Amino acid sequence: MAVNVDPIHQFELKPLVSLGHIGSQEIAFTQSALYMFAAVGVIALITIAATASRSVVPGRMQSLAEIFYEFIADTLHQATGDGGKKFMPLVFSLFMFVLILNLFGMIPYAFAVTSHLIITFGLAALVIGVVIGYGVMKHGSHFFGLFVPSGVPKPLLAILVPIEIISFVSRPISLSVRLFANVLAGHIAMKIFAFFVAALLSAGAWSVLSPLPLALTIALTALEFLVAALQAYVFATLTAIYLNDALHPGH
Repeated sequence: MAVNVDPIHQFELKPLVSLGHIGSQEIAFTQSALYMFAAVGVIALITIAATASRSVVPGRMQSLAEIFYEFIADTLHQATGDGGKKFMPLVFSLFMFVLILNLFGMIPYAFAVTSHLIITFGLAALVIGVVIGYGVMKHGSHFFGLFVPSGVPKPLLAILVPIEIISFVSRPISLSVRLFANVLAGHIAMKIFAFFVAALLSAGAWSVLSPLPLALTIALTALEFLVAALQAYVFATLTAIYLNDALHPGH
């Protein structure tokens, strides 16, 4: 019995509600938008439930929320110092948003929102936009000293400044592609191994081999849960590092 392996089908956007057209392009509310709204709702519920009592002796939900908050606060402080506290709401929100979306994607037959580059690039563009906006607002033209390495002979600046600019511009690309590629590759691998299990179970005598891909699928799924959390942490950490440039421009 042939099994149709289509690991890309799971990433297809499906319109849920049509919102109209711009020219020939349909504008629709998709399952991707639905999952993002759901993620915001889950984060809000967790936050409200965790902070409702504000007990001196915290309960389970409050303890969990405090662990996440302190974890991100320590990460931000290590990257930016005391001046980074003002960015805590942004970094914490991004961490929780990416984490919840990644965990949503691990639910069978659910949609992996962060497997779409446009989503991860939008989040990365938000981060870089905040870095540039705050940097210029706080430091004025001095912010652009970020692209001028100190102590470098002037003749070399003609080479190094373009390199620094390219490096800065590539940040949202690397930040978005890292998250997108890890989620995409992991879900494709899980889908393929799952099809292997189904194919072997329906292959008569060859079904005795099905426990092997099944064990690999279970192990890969466990690894993907780890990757889901790790990628949210990496995204938050890199965000904190990039925000440090807005707080302390220059080399």
